[in-house]
Amino acid sequence: MKERRISIYTNNTEASNETCAILKPKLESAGFFPVDGFDEQAELLICIGGDGTVLQAMHELDFPDVPMIGINTGHLGFFQELYPSDIDTFIFNYSNKNYTIQTLATVKASVLDKHDREHVFRAMNEIVIRGIHRSSTHMSLSIGGSFIERFSGDGILLSTPSGSTAYNYSLGGAIVDPRLNLFQVTPLAPMNTTAYRSFTSSILLPSDLEVDIVPEPYKSRITYLITDGFETEFMDLKKITVEYAHTVVKMIRFSDYDFWNKVKTKFL
Repeated sequence: MKERRISIYTNNTEASNETCAILKPKLESAGFFPVDGFDEQAELLICIGGDGTVLQAMHELDFPDVPMIGINTGHLGFFQELYPSDIDTFIFNYSNKNYTIQTLATVKASVLDKHDREHVFRAMNEIVIRGIHRSSTHMSLSIGGSFIERFSGDGILLSTPSGSTAYNYSLGGAIVDPRLNLFQVTPLAPMNTTAYRSFTSSILLPSDLEVDIVPEPYKSRITYLITDGFETEFMDLKKITVEYAHTVVKMIRFSDYDFWNKVKTKFL
């Protein structure tokens, strides 16, 4: 019989390590083989921690194709399906295949640097493009090949539907049901004066459009690309193209999962 391996990724806090110590023997008793870290032969990835742990796991493990479920030992826990007290119920339902798999979209940014080299980044929640933190930035924004505006402000955020409840939401962006195939462009502190004209609200775009952003070195030649909170600095880059990625994140969901009920319980 093939060994049923399950990868376990934790943020190594005291609460997460205690949960992991409880989880492992229960998985073994149910006929599974728990593995610390990521195993390419694993059938499931369990992330123990908060939302940041899920994002860190996706980036560190290069967005694995294996389904994932989260056990919340953090604060908000929007991605997580479980709490430590749910471990027994989870193992029973998973063993009996009482679950569905929800696919969450990702976005990617293709960055063309000053040497015409391309750098590709992916994000589960959002991609933020901004200049240095102490001054405004200026960028030319095009959508689907059509020039839209010369943006002035702190920066631009592009979020997935699942990321709409993260940084995007704190900026006043719309909450988007993850079953919709779209992404959102939200300005960070846009300037709208007689000298500068920028959109001041979010723009919702279909998944087949590309967004091109060309930073203008008005005050600084430095541009920061921030993917799910992970920052990369570029000097004199030429263009950033953001689009839907082919990569999806597979989340295990059980019968009582409802996105809008989670929105209500987490935010209201």
